[in-house]
Amino acid sequence: MVASIVRRLRAEARRADERRLVVIAGGQRARERTLKAVVDAADLELGRTTLLSPEDLLECERFDPFRSDALLGRTREAVVYDAGQGLDPDAIARAVGAVEGGGLVVLLTPPLDAWPDRRDGFDETLAVPPFAAKDVTGHFRRRFVATLRAHPGIAILDADAGTVEREGLTDPTPRFRTTDLSIPDDYTFPAAAYRRCLTADQVGALQAFESLRESGRAVVIEADRGRGKSSAAGLAAGSLAAAGRDVLVTAPERRNAAELLERARELRDDLGSERGDPVDRDTGSSADDDLPIRIGDGSIRFARPTAAVDRAGSADVLIVDEAAALPVDVLLTCLDAQAVAFTTTVRGYEGTGRGFEVRFRDRLAESHFAVTERTMDEPIRYAAGDPIEVWLFRALLLDATPAADQLVADATPENVTYRRLDPSTLLDDEHLLRELFGLLVVAHYRTEPADFARLLDAPNVSVRALTCDGHVVSVALLAREGDLPADLRAEMYEGGRVAGNMIPDVLTSQLRDEAAGVPVGQRVMRIATHDAVRERGLGSRLLEGIENEFGDDIDWLGTGYGATPELVEFWRENGYHAVHLSTSRNERSGEHSAIMLAPTSSAGVELLGRHTEWFLDRLEGTLSDPLSGLDPDVVRAALRTIDGVPNLGLSDPEWRLLAGSAHGAGLYDTAPSAFARLALRHLVAPEDPSLLVARAERLLVMKPLQRRSWGTVADELGYHSRRECRRDLGAAVESLVAAYGDERADSERRRFE
Repeated sequence: MVASIVRRLRAEARRADERRLVVIAGGQRARERTLKAVVDAADLELGRTTLLSPEDLLECERFDPFRSDALLGRTREAVVYDAGQGLDPDAIARAVGAVEGGGLVVLLTPPLDAWPDRRDGFDETLAVPPFAAKDVTGHFRRRFVATLRAHPGIAILDADAGTVEREGLTDPTPRFRTTDLSIPDDYTFPAAAYRRCLTADQVGALQAFESLRESGRAVVIEADRGRGKSSAAGLAAGSLAAAGRDVLVTAPERRNAAELLERARELRDDLGSERGDPVDRDTGSSADDDLPIRIGDGSIRFARPTAAVDRAGSADVLIVDEAAALPVDVLLTCLDAQAVAFTTTVRGYEGTGRGFEVRFRDRLAESHFAVTERTMDEPIRYAAGDPIEVWLFRALLLDATPAADQLVADATPENVTYRRLDPSTLLDDEHLLRELFGLLVVAHYRTEPADFARLLDAPNVSVRALTCDGHVVSVALLAREGDLPADLRAEMYEGGRVAGNMIPDVLTSQLRDEAAGVPVGQRVMRIATHDAVRERGLGSRLLEGIENEFGDDIDWLGTGYGATPELVEFWRENGYHAVHLSTSRNERSGEHSAIMLAPTSSAGVELLGRHTEWFLDRLEGTLSDPLSGLDPDVVRAALRTIDGVPNLGLSDPEWRLLAGSAHGAGLYDTAPSAFARLALRHLVAPEDPSLLVARAERLLVMKPLQRRSWGTVADELGYHSRRECRRDLGAAVESLVAAYGDERADSERRRFE
C-alpha cells in the first residue's frame, strides 16, 4: 500500500513538473524502516538526494539540520528532513526550496497527534531562562500539522501502523514547459545564452546583466526560490567571460553557487561546439576557490566572501549569489567592484531575513552605481501553482503582507486601539495573524521563519499592537528578561552563554555587572509601523501603551538595535537612555548596536544610574579606539540620550590650553584629552543645544573624541584645507569654553578679548 502510493505520487509529480511532500510519522525505528521503503518506491537517485538529520539514515549527502543553509542556491531531486528531534522552520523552508519539479520532500516526524505536545530540541531554543522547555507551548506545530492534513500534494504515512493516512494525490493536468522564447532584438550576449533560458523572466534577467559590460553598473535580481535567478547569473557570467571579462563570483559557500557555475560551464561548452573548438576543461579540484572557468579571453573564478571582498576591485565584474545570506558589512565592501550584480531571495529563505532589502538597498541606491533591477516571478525549478510551494508559504507565512494601505490610511494615535494579541487570538484570526507577521517581515531585516514559531510558542515573548478598524498599523514584539537566579547570573558573569536575556547578558558579561540580571524588564525586540502611516506618532503611542501596561510590574523597559541617527532619536523621544554602544558591527545589519533603558521602578533607576556612570567613564576610550569609525551622527544622537552630566575634571593648565586654542596660544596636540572631555560635556548634556551647528558637532566627535587624522576629518566634513578644519575646531572650543568654563577659564579667555 505504502509503496504503491509513493510510486503514484512520484509519477504525478513528474507528470505535472511539481513537487510532492511525503510525511512519515511514527516512532523512530518505524520511521527509518518506512523511509527506506519510500526511497526505493520513489526510485530516488541518492547522488541527488540530501538528508538533513543528525543520524546517517541514508547513504547520501547529509547535513545536520542546523546546517540547512548548505542547500541555498542548489537544486536537488529530493530532500529528507528528519524532524524527530526538532522542527526548525528555517530548515524546512530551505529543504522545500531546494527540490526541483518532479522531486520529493520527505519529512520524518513523531506521531502527528502527539507531536504538538512533545518538547524537542527546537523548543529548547525557545525556552530562555528563567523558563524551561516545559513552558513552551505547541501552537506552531499544532498549526503546522493542520496545514499538512489540509493541503493537496501531501501524503501522510503512519509508520507505526504501516498505513496511509492521506494519499496526497491531486490528479493534475499534465504541464509542458516551452523553450520557444524570443531572443531580444537588441541583445549583446551570445544567442546561445538566451537559448538556454526557460522562461520570459529569465530572458529579462539575462538582458539586465548585459549592462555589466560597462563599469559603474549594478544589477539586482530578486525572486522567490526556484525562479532561475542563479542560472541566469551563470549564463550572464559565461557571456561576460566570452566577451573578455574577468568575472569573480561569490556566495556564502561554494556549493551555494553550484547552479551558477554549472550554467556557465554549459554555455562554455555550447560556444565551443558552435566554433568547433575543443572544450577547455577545468583543471584542478572542484573545491579549489581559484579554479577558473575559461571562456574565450575571459574567465570566471569563485571566491568565498572574505576573499572576494579583497579581490573585488581587480575583477571586471563581481557577481554575488544568494546576497541576502551575507552580512551587510560584507555587501558594502562589494561596492568597491567595477561592476557588480546581486541575486537575492525575496521571502527570507536565506535565514538572515531582510538585511539586504532593509539595510543594504538604500546604501546601493546612494552609491555611484547606475542600478538595474529585475524581479522574477515565474517558477523555473517547478511548475507554477506547485502545491508544495502554496503549502509552504501558508505554513510559514512566507507570503504574509501588511494590511493594504487604504485600510489603515486614517489611523492616528487618537483613533487606534491598543491590543494584547496572545497566540490563541492570532490563531483564531488568520487574517490578523498574516497582517501582523507581514508587518514584521517588511519592516525588519532580522525576521526569519523561525520567528513565527517564536511568536506563537516562546514563553518569554509577547505581542502588542495598535489596530485601526481591526487592521494592524503598528506592532511590537516583547521579550521578558531578567529575574535570574544567582547561579545563572554567576554563569553569565564568568563567561557562560545563557540563552535569551540579551540586555542582562550584555550588562553582566561585557560590562561586568553581576547584579544586572536581578531586575526584571521587557525588551522591545522589534517594533514596526505600517509604511502608509509612518511619522504620525503611532510607534510612540504603542510604546506608551506598553509602559502603561507593564510599568508597575517590571523594573525597566529596554531595547537593543542597529543604531542609526533616526532610530536613536526615536528612542530618545520616548524616554530611553543609551548605556552601551557595541564595539563591533552586527554581522547582519552592518551597524553598531545600541542598548537603551527606560526605568520604571527604583531598581530600574539604580540600574540605569550605575550603567550611565560607567558608560560616561569609558566613552573617551571606546570612541578613540574601537568606535573611531562610527558615524559621527550616530555618536551625536547616542550621546544626547545619556541620562547624566559628564564630569569635566579639567586642571588649570588644561583650561588655559582650551581657552587659548582659538587664538593660536594653545595647541590641540598638547593635551587631546582636555578637548575630548569638553566635547563630551557639550554633546551629552548641552546647556544650549543650538550653541553649535551640526558640522561643528561632527568635528568635535571626529577629532577630539574619535582621534581621526586631520586629513580624514577635513575630507569627510568637506573642508577646503586642514587649516580651515583646525580653525573651526578652535572656534567651536571657544564657544564651549564660554558656555562651560569656570572662573579660571573666564580669566584666561579675557586675556584674548
